[in-house]
Amino acid sequence: MSASLDYPEDPEKALDSVKDVDVVYAVEEAPDRVIARRFGVLSPFLSKLFASGVEARGIERIPEDYRESKNAWNNLLMWWSVNAVLTTIPIGVLAQSVFTLSFGNAVATILCFGALGAVATSFIATLGPQTGLRTMVITRFSSGYFGGTIYSILNILTQLGFSVTAVILGGQTLANINPGTLPLVVGIIIIGVCCLVPCFIGYDMVHVYERYAWMVNTVIMLFLWGLGGKAGYDISAQKPLEDTGRALSADILSFGGIVFGSLTGWAPVAADYNCRLPADTPPMRVFLLTFLGLWIPVCFVEILGAALMTITDPAYVSAFADGSTGALIAQVLSPWGHFGQFILVLLALSVIANNIPNTYSAGLSIQALGRPFAIVPRFFWTFLCFVVYTVAGVAGREHFSTILSNFLSILSYWTAFFIVIVAEEHFIFRRKNGPLGGYNLDDYDTPSKLPLGVAGILALCFGIAGAVVGMSEVWYIGPLGKMAGAAYGADLGFELAAAFSAVTYPPLRALEIKLTGR
Repeated sequence: MSASLDYPEDPEKALDSVKDVDVVYAVEEAPDRVIARRFGVLSPFLSKLFASGVEARGIERIPEDYRESKNAWNNLLMWWSVNAVLTTIPIGVLAQSVFTLSFGNAVATILCFGALGAVATSFIATLGPQTGLRTMVITRFSSGYFGGTIYSILNILTQLGFSVTAVILGGQTLANINPGTLPLVVGIIIIGVCCLVPCFIGYDMVHVYERYAWMVNTVIMLFLWGLGGKAGYDISAQKPLEDTGRALSADILSFGGIVFGSLTGWAPVAADYNCRLPADTPPMRVFLLTFLGLWIPVCFVEILGAALMTITDPAYVSAFADGSTGALIAQVLSPWGHFGQFILVLLALSVIANNIPNTYSAGLSIQALGRPFAIVPRFFWTFLCFVVYTVAGVAGREHFSTILSNFLSILSYWTAFFIVIVAEEHFIFRRKNGPLGGYNLDDYDTPSKLPLGVAGILALCFGIAGAVVGMSEVWYIGPLGKMAGAAYGADLGFELAAAFSAVTYPPLRALEIKLTGR
């Protein structure tokens, strides 16, 4: 993309501090004017759109001098809002409905694998303030321009997949408020449109919404915990159905992969939402606040999902059998009558907070595919993503549990090797006294100055190979996954994907640096 898009929002302020005439000419226009002028007859319309508050900046780097001095505590509040939502509940439900785990084993798995996923995602979040770049652009410094494009494609599919599950569950819940009055298709479309609005406007509106959404969402989760307790939790109810021996280990590993994926699914977008923090923001502060904002609400809500499955009242069991998670939650709130229906509406709308990062970052990932995509305004790609996942949600509305379990398992595979490769590049090759001595951030869009990418792409391929031999899905069981479990194997996909990439990337990257110098 053109370097002109790094211009400050206030060109007059920049001119005051610039002495050189050539540089003065280079900063005389703001990003919104540069973008609008590209589109000829549409220029007046785009100018009005940007003037109304729609974000003009896309994946261009934000220079240190033009960062916003906002509190890093927004990281905690944002991720709390994103995860203390309706879409997190079904992940906990899978522990019993798919893997027949007892409540105790489900809780232990959620806590342990959740912590591991939160640590990985929180590390990626620390790179936002340090670089001023979006997450998918940061991958170019380890895997080159082409390798970054591969990650962008994977991330587009990931965010669209998350969005599909979000709009389906939100639509299911709306449809169950008063069964027979609102078609599921209409519910899905309503949720999709509500998610689009803040993402269309951009970064500032996303943070404004997420800064406050957690309050309502958390209170609703407390209501559900209380009403579920009134209906009667029976934490030993699943024990007779639980597998034993190797089969139990396989269930824990497979469910753990889903929990891990539910948290590392945010890693490919984690830097997108704090890249405007000052460059001197302490990385440890960003890490801890992100970790708490991810791990606490995810565990709290996923354990709630597991607890709701222990209710043995026939009405609750029948509700889940007939209408999945949405109907079960509607049954939990039924003792409160019309007020319960109102809470159900708010709960359905909570998925907006969850789906906002998916929608916003999917548009950025499309821009990161390359310069032809980057010159198209971000809001256009955001709108296109909304259309795609809403249509997909309508088409797959009857297969929510299958989509969720398969999607989250596969998701954990690629995010595992993505995180490992970026981390090894950061801590080994880009450390202060390392082979490269840090990042030359001005090179983010210059392929000739970025790594060739051979090492990153080969390590990526080894990661895929690790996932294939270790995975255990309904449609395929890898040889190592089969050996680790009983009849259906154990899902070791993300562990082996991370291990294969971790072992192969350092020597390959060291050789690449020796031969190319970058």
